[in-house]
Amino acid sequence: MLNQPIKDLKKARILVTNDDGIHAPGLKALEQIARSLSDDVWVCAPEIEQSAASHSLTIHRPLRIRNISEQRYAVDGGPTDCVLLAVEQILAEHKPDLVLSGVNRGGNTGEDVTYSGTVAAAMEATLLGRRGIALSQEFADDHPVKWATAEHYGPDIIKRLVSVAWDTDTLMNVNFPDVVVGSVKGIKAVRQGRRKLGYRLEERLDPRGRPYVWIGSSRQNPFFEGENDIVVVKDGYITVTPLFVDLTHDETLERVAQVLT
Repeated sequence: MLNQPIKDLKKARILVTNDDGIHAPGLKALEQIARSLSDDVWVCAPEIEQSAASHSLTIHRPLRIRNISEQRYAVDGGPTDCVLLAVEQILAEHKPDLVLSGVNRGGNTGEDVTYSGTVAAAMEATLLGRRGIALSQEFADDHPVKWATAEHYGPDIIKRLVSVAWDTDTLMNVNFPDVVVGSVKGIKAVRQGRRKLGYRLEERLDPRGRPYVWIGSSRQNPFFEGENDIVVVKDGYITVTPLFVDLTHDETLERVAQVLT
């Protein structure tokens, strides 16, 4: 099945969320993007940062929704919780046509998408029958995040993406390169890449002399070069990757079925 194009974004209801928290500068950037597209924008984001929360759902304690201001809410949970509560509770009588997640502080390419709360929020939107787009801004630790790049190119990319039909089990993952606006080389639709993880595990001692381990983020080179999100965004392009929520591998399913029947 296909989600039909959104013909007039000005009349569409847009929900904005993230995983960096309600006070994150990337959320402010995404709100500006959304408000340039529609007159009906709602925000529901985590109270505090929930990076790498993935598609987790809070089920062992109650969740609290805080109304910050008109059409802006914070939830003491993760990004998946925020989308679920916004779609099924806050906006239950008039659900959003589009869910935008981000703009994340840091890229979400390759295997990052399996850990990312930003991508998970867009995935939750997809599972709830809404269109979901995750947006992330690459950056290096030694200089400020170039939010202006996402702000400049985001509206046009979103307009283009919602102008075509998508499979109902698909979300869009957008990554902006770590370059200033005038240095962006273009936009490319590419597949998800893959890298060998090289996590930096640092063992230390706390003030009482007890050992603990801190998981750092260290990435190694991609398994393959070419047209994938990891390589292309590093080359200065904006990348767009459709992600499919059905994780079934059909070819392996057929082979397994043969030995089980």
